[in-house]
Amino acid sequence: MEKIVVKVCCGTMCYVMGGAELQLLDEHLSEDIASRVELRAVTCLDMCNKDGAKAPYAMVGDTIIRNADISKVTDEILNQLSK
Repeated sequence: MEKIVVKVCCGTMCYVMGGAELQLLDEHLSEDIASRVELRAVTCLDMCNKDGAKAPYAMVGDTIIRNADISKVTDEILNQLSK
């Protein structure tokens, strides 16, 4: 079974705007879902100041999540698992 890759931006702006909390994502997922997710910290997703969106950023598969939080990222993971 292929895992869903979740990348969390840990650049300075994203980190201080909430990216630090996103690194704890696996603690908020059920064991079944967490086993199907690969969480990666990345130095930058190159999204700052694009389209007026705000940090922090995360990427679930190929989907960028702006102003990311645990809830938004979890929703997208569940969305991709249901496909």
